[in-house]
Amino acid sequence: MFPSKNFICLSSLAALAVASSSLPATAQTTPSAETPTINGVVTPIPGTTATSSAMLNSELPSATAQPSSNQIAQSDIEVGGATRGGSSYLGVGGNIGITGESSALSDGNFTVISKIGFTRNFSVRPSAILGDDTVFLVPVTYDFSFQSLGDPFSEPLPIAPYVGVGAAIKTGDNSETAVLVTGGIDVPLNNRFTATAAVNAGFFDKTDVGVLFGVGYNFSGF
Repeated sequence: MFPSKNFICLSSLAALAVASSSLPATAQTTPSAETPTINGVVTPIPGTTATSSAMLNSELPSATAQPSSNQIAQSDIEVGGATRGGSSYLGVGGNIGITGESSALSDGNFTVISKIGFTRNFSVRPSAILGDDTVFLVPVTYDFSFQSLGDPFSEPLPIAPYVGVGAAIKTGDNSETAVLVTGGIDVPLNNRFTATAAVNAGFFDKTDVGVLFGVGYNFSGF
C-alpha cells in the first residue's frame, strides 16, 4: 500500500513540473533607482532621455553641402578717383622757366595740366607744356595729406603735397626722353576746383627746370 502512495506522489510532482515548464517565461526588468515605475511600467525622467530628432541629425552626414563663398576680392584701384590728397582734375595753367634751354620746360609757356588718381596714395599727372619744343610730362606721384598739428582727429589741412618721378618727353626736331622729377602741392578751392603748383626738373642734355601752376576742374572717375 505504501508503494502505491509513493507512486501517486511522484506522478503528481512530475505532472506539476511539466505544467510549469509549459508556461511562457516573463522577463522581469528591475528598474534602476533613477527610473520611476507606475503600476510596473517604466516611466522615463524628463531631461534624461533623448526625445529630439537632433540626435539623429547629428549622427547623419549632411545631405546638403553648403556652397562655398566665391566672392572676388575687390581691387583698390579706381582710375580717376580721388586720392587722399584730393580729387582728380583737368585744367590749364602756365609754366615759368627757371634754368636750361633744352625744351619748353625752361621757358614761359601755356600748359595743360591734369591729375588722375588710381589708388588712395598714387596718381599720375600728365601735362603738356606748349612751345617751340613742346614737352610732355608724365610723372607718377605719391600724394600726402596733412593733419592739423596737435589734433589728430581734426579735418586734414587744405593743402596736399606730392612728389614723384616719371618721364619728360620733348618733341620737335631734337626729340628726346628724359627722367623727370617733380614735387608740388594741390590746394582744393571748393568741390569743383583745385589749384596746383609744382617744380619740375627734366634731365635732358642740360637739366631744364620750370615752375608750373594752374587750376583744375575736379571730376570723380571714368
